[in-house]
Amino acid sequence: MGIYKRRQDGHEQPSMLGPLQLRLPFIHYKIELPDWIQGAILSVVPMSITAIMLEVLGIPFELAIVFVIINNFLYLLHTHFGDPSVVGWITAGIPLYVAFLSGFPEGEARIQALIALQAMLALIFLIMGLFKGADYLVNKVPLSLKAGILIGAGFAAVFGEFQTDGRVWSMPITILVGAGLGFFMMFSKSAGPLRERYSLFRFVAQYGIAIPFAIAYLFGILIGEVAKPSLTWSFVALPLGEIFSSYSIFAVGVPPVEYFMQALPLAVAAYIIAFGDVLVASSLLKRADEVRKDEKVKFSPSRNSIIVSIRNGLQAIFMPFLGMSGPQWTAGQALVTTRYMNNSRNVVDSYWGGATGIYWGMSFALLLGPIVSLFQPGVAIGMTLTMLIQGYLCGYLAMELLKETSTLEKGIAVIIGAVLVAKGATWGLGVGLVLWLLLEFDWTKRKSEEKDESVSA
Repeated sequence: MGIYKRRQDGHEQPSMLGPLQLRLPFIHYKIELPDWIQGAILSVVPMSITAIMLEVLGIPFELAIVFVIINNFLYLLHTHFGDPSVVGWITAGIPLYVAFLSGFPEGEARIQALIALQAMLALIFLIMGLFKGADYLVNKVPLSLKAGILIGAGFAAVFGEFQTDGRVWSMPITILVGAGLGFFMMFSKSAGPLRERYSLFRFVAQYGIAIPFAIAYLFGILIGEVAKPSLTWSFVALPLGEIFSSYSIFAVGVPPVEYFMQALPLAVAAYIIAFGDVLVASSLLKRADEVRKDEKVKFSPSRNSIIVSIRNGLQAIFMPFLGMSGPQWTAGQALVTTRYMNNSRNVVDSYWGGATGIYWGMSFALLLGPIVSLFQPGVAIGMTLTMLIQGYLCGYLAMELLKETSTLEKGIAVIIGAVLVAKGATWGLGVGLVLWLLLEFDWTKRKSEEKDESVSA
């Protein structure tokens, strides 16, 4: 579709503006219609945060959906400026943000607290990006710590859905049917041979969890677990002036200094959680790069961090966003990379077509009243499928990291994961560092090396 610049096999997709690596649709990559459609169907996932925004911040659905739309278009900064990540919120931290904001009076004070939190997070990402801290963490952090963070993130994602008041129990049959179909399509041993044998299965499977979600949603309506949608036949209104005059830093004022100080520990914890997403993105993209030899896809944690900082900074000023801006959406990343890896260049020419397409489709769909109103009752299904896939991916990537390590490192990783789930990201990382220093770090070797150096001198 369209005329676009083609690459030589084994090279990066063409771009412009030198190191900025700007890529535009029709010019630098082909439009991947399946990813657009998949994104449009999955627009139900970002819609799910509107209920929390109403409950915690008092932002009505009509305005909250506009926050979501703008946030979605900001995602495109990544794939249009050389970062291959399919990005999203820092989802696992949402309960922490809600608890933090609940400690402030409702109204402007609570909005100021959110501005302070997101501004501090933007600063942390900027520092880590500019000074290559993200690259260092990805390449130098011990495998036990990396795997432990992934294990903890995976368990937290699944526990949150299956706990007593989790989303699974709000519509158990519907959600479990959708999860079963989604996992079968994406990860089962049978899926590969079925793609090869049957064109219909191959056609359906290329849409990832979009088709399982649609089937589960319809099934849920039929059995009465999901309410029937009430369609609205119009475009979604975009009252940008009202958002600016009611929620921006120019409307509520610059937060007091103590708000920034109170937000700093949570901003650090949010970055620690987000670091797990950086690890997942790095692993998934490395694997995709190994499978598809015809294209070189490079992931730079520093570039990713700088763009994440820009997104958080813009939102802190103009429209503080409760989900925060994170470095990756694990389920979306899996959908894009899975379709990319499972197809030849003749079917999916470039990774960038799918990585941008999923958000072009989702963002435009969120502007359409019929789509927003159609999927609104299925918000819980989309969010739960996302979290369960995130749990699965975090788990198997952690196991891959630990495949050739010692039992010591495996044990440390399990403890880190358990503490992270029980006490949060800060505790998990702290315990991990202590265990690494006590158990993994060879102090005797260090002493002997120092003694040898002194003797030779």
